[in-house]
Amino acid sequence: MMPDPQAGRKQRRTVQAAFLATRSGADPIKEERIIATKGTQYARMNRDIRVPQVRLIDHDGQQVGVVETREALKRAEAAELDLVEVAPDAKPPVCRIIDYGKYRYDKEKKAKEARRKQHNVQMKAIRIAGANISDHDLEYRMSHIREFLSKGNRVKVSVRFRGRQMAYQNQGRDLLTELAQKLEDTAVIDQMPRMEGREMSIILRPQ
Repeated sequence: MMPDPQAGRKQRRTVQAAFLATRSGADPIKEERIIATKGTQYARMNRDIRVPQVRLIDHDGQQVGVVETREALKRAEAAELDLVEVAPDAKPPVCRIIDYGKYRYDKEKKAKEARRKQHNVQMKAIRIAGANISDHDLEYRMSHIREFLSKGNRVKVSVRFRGRQMAYQNQGRDLLTELAQKLEDTAVIDQMPRMEGREMSIILRPQ
């Protein structure tokens, strides 16, 4: 079997990093841990929390206040849970007594759900050919807008001006404003009517 050149280069980089860390007086094991966790969120917990005091929230969600870190650790150990730093930039840092495994699972689950919702939200487009649209055609387009909004999508409604119709921009603005008022039971205005080339658009989003 031929040796893997990538593996060789990776091993050499690891040895070099350890050598440089040793020369600089740093702990090579700690350096390796930092490299391994680079790019991921790392919450300090239990004995990794080095500050003398923390602002503690206990396992019931009650604010305990500022306590010695040793005292916070004793409370966590007594509850057979973890002391986790949740706000490292606070002065002093905020720590909670929680089940870290469950905390991380819930956090990842919420992040995944947020990404899924963000991915599913789309911008739908409805175009109106001129400001002199009939009431029947306007109602027809409003039914589509309501359908899009009910599914959580934003909707961009545009009025197209052709040739001399550019002189009737005020009518187009009035039309879009009236449309938004008729949909106020299901939509709010995300962007007021504005011109984009030969089109005037308004953006609506679900309430």
